[in-house]
Amino acid sequence: MAAKKGPASGAAAETPVAFEQAMERLEEVAEELESGELSLEDSLKRYEEGMKLSKQLTNMLDQAEKRIEKLKSGEDGEPETEPFDLDLKPGDPGEGRLPF
Repeated sequence: MAAKKGPASGAAAETPVAFEQAMERLEEVAEELESGELSLEDSLKRYEEGMKLSKQLTNMLDQAEKRIEKLKSGEDGEPETEPFDLDLKPGDPGEGRLPF
């Protein structure tokens, strides 16, 4: 069985990480919690770490969404960009799917 990784501590916990790294760690935390092998105290620490990662990932996705633009043809026929608005509401059939 692989060694368990502990939650990051100190300044390292506040250092921004890449989306992929944060997602991978969140998956590890979820697996550790689901295994049922952690003590109550370790489970609480992993849960707190997972919540922080979840918030960080949500913020990263929100920022990425704000940067997405779509290309369209302007009035003069020249290409121009505009913000990409999905207009999806929770529960919409397209929610969680790519819009193309």
